[in-house]
Amino acid sequence: MPYNEGRLVHDADSHIMETPTWLIDHADPELRDRLEPLRYPGGNELRQTGDPTEQQQDLRVAFEKLAERHRSPEYTSDEQVQIMQRKNFAATGSFLAEDRPRALDMLGFSSQLVFNTFHNRRLRDLEHRGDVALAYGAARAHNRGMVEFCSVDPRLLPACYVPLADFDRARKMAEENLEMGAGALLVASGCPATHSPSHIGLDPLWALAEEAGIPIVFHVGGTGDLIDKNYFNNGLPVPPDFHGGEENFRSVDYMGIPGPPAQTLATMIFDGVLERFPLLKFGVIEQGAIWVPSWMRQMESAFEAFARHEERLQALSMRPSEYVERQIRFTPYPTDDVGWIIEQAGPRVCMFSSDYPHVEGGRRPIERFEAFLADTDAQACEAFWSGNFCDLMGDRLALAA
Repeated sequence: MPYNEGRLVHDADSHIMETPTWLIDHADPELRDRLEPLRYPGGNELRQTGDPTEQQQDLRVAFEKLAERHRSPEYTSDEQVQIMQRKNFAATGSFLAEDRPRALDMLGFSSQLVFNTFHNRRLRDLEHRGDVALAYGAARAHNRGMVEFCSVDPRLLPACYVPLADFDRARKMAEENLEMGAGALLVASGCPATHSPSHIGLDPLWALAEEAGIPIVFHVGGTGDLIDKNYFNNGLPVPPDFHGGEENFRSVDYMGIPGPPAQTLATMIFDGVLERFPLLKFGVIEQGAIWVPSWMRQMESAFEAFARHEERLQALSMRPSEYVERQIRFTPYPTDDVGWIIEQAGPRVCMFSSDYPHVEGGRRPIERFEAFLADTDAQACEAFWSGNFCDLMGDRLALAA
């Protein structure tokens, strides 16, 4: 019996778990020496210590053993029972692409939008260093890896990265991604290094995405530091994160997660990007949604305060919150009261996500969301489980069906 049964569910957030040389392996030969292998500081079940050469050899051996374990009768015999219990590298289909269709069957989801685990901050940082060739080369390697992994099953929709640092290269990379079969175009949640995300130089990129019916998505991790690190200089031990280490989110920096997408999307709304591209859809993934109703009202307040003096606001044909309802979709965390969000922001903004195979997604996300949706009408619930994702993905989901 699959985890989800009897309900149409699309998963707006899932992940692969990248192996140490995953990016290098998919990079153009001339860039491979410039890309560092992944390290796993903290609790992602694989740790590195000592000499770098020995570390890489140890990790290769560890992954070979892990792959053998995944293929063993002992592991596969109880996969269905364990499908929501095993997390990160222990989960079925987390790094072995051939296993992911089986995982999707056991989950009972009709499709998954698939993201990387370890590369959002890495790609963003390369984009901000000023080495444009390296930034776009690393993004190209990432996108090859994502498409290759997802090619085993049309239900898997790869999110392919587009650095916004260079206007011409951004459009060309989006064209490449479309040709490769991208399910969504992933961009950093925060501001590019030298210009606004609303800059008119990016209009050809938005036009291409709108014409292709492919969404623009933001994902947690695609920013610099969310808060000043001195907030943790409190004389107390740093608490562990979900993985047992210190490299992920805890309660204090969790509070900073909404900041970058809220500022980026407000700027794009006020500067008319969503006005100019009314069919272009945006997804805000794994950045929560409990903040969305107050953010929408804050934009309304800003509109009221500045519309008399700013021509850009006067040029808008709709209120800021109306653009959100028409074009932007969000994935609440399992701890977000999705029923309240729908009540405050309307039924069109929220989408289900599992965060599979990450620990943060929890072991019973459907049950937690169901509890919050107990008093929500059936039509709004259907929109949450599947309809809003279908609206976000549009033609890309139709191609995967």
